Amino acid sequence: MVQRIFMAVFALLLLIPQNVSAASTPELKAQVESILRENPDILLSIIREHSEQVLIALREGNSKAKIAAMKAQWKQDVAVSKTVALKDRAIRGSEDAPVTIVAFSDFTCPYCERAAFTLNSLMSHYGKTVRFIFKNYPLASHENARLASQYFVAANNFDSEKAWKLYDEFFANREALIAQGEPFMQKLAKKVGLDPEKLAKEARAESVNAIIDEDMADAKALELEGTPYFLVNNILIRGALPLDLYSEAVEIALDYENNK
Repeated sequence: MVQRIFMAVFALLLLIPQNVSAASTPELKAQVESILRENPDILLSIIREHSEQVLIALREGNSKAKIAAMKAQWKQDVAVSKTVALKDRAIRGSEDAPVTIVAFSDFTCPYCERAAFTLNSLMSHYGKTVRFIFKNYPLASHENARLASQYFVAANNFDSEKAWKLYDEFFANREALIAQGEPFMQKLAKKVGLDPEKLAKEARAESVNAIIDEDMADAKALELEGTPYFLVNNILIRGALPLDLYSEAVEIALDYENNK
């Protein structure tokens, strides 16, 4: 009897976070309600005894519900046009790709670092189907964030391919970048084949700072809070997600493009 009670309650706990309606499970609902009325003390005892399993079920159910809601929102977002400035930005991938991923990111942010390497894997998987554009969103609270963005934009003014190498080096060495600042940026610039002195001068150019300011204005217009954020065509994504969820967003964008 105790096992039957636990299994019924456990099933209900799994179902509720996934938004399964009561009407679609009338027999389970009636069974669980009967058990709860007849055995309230036993129920509390079971929950205490199996608290870890109950918490895991709640977390998993809540996570699945959040992901389902997020995907549903993406399918709405993809049809709503969002315009951001892309001229003179560094592009990685095919310029005529049907899906464009635009990052609003900060070279000193640990979540941006994680997302950067995940998106590199995504780009490798999708090939010419996806292009990637980096927009600078350096947070004032992050030391050396603005200067790192200036160096990246300046590098793109000289050589886009070397700018992307610098991008990879900045994220791969994020902690040293924060701790050592500009001398370390110049060291990495030399490593990827850029002239450190010319790059330092270009990084302070008015045109470079204008691009960063424009990126930050776009972020403000989209009401972005924190980093990273991404636009997958028109789908707005917050945070460093697992690879499969970024892939899901790309597939939604592709499906929309193929059927509009």
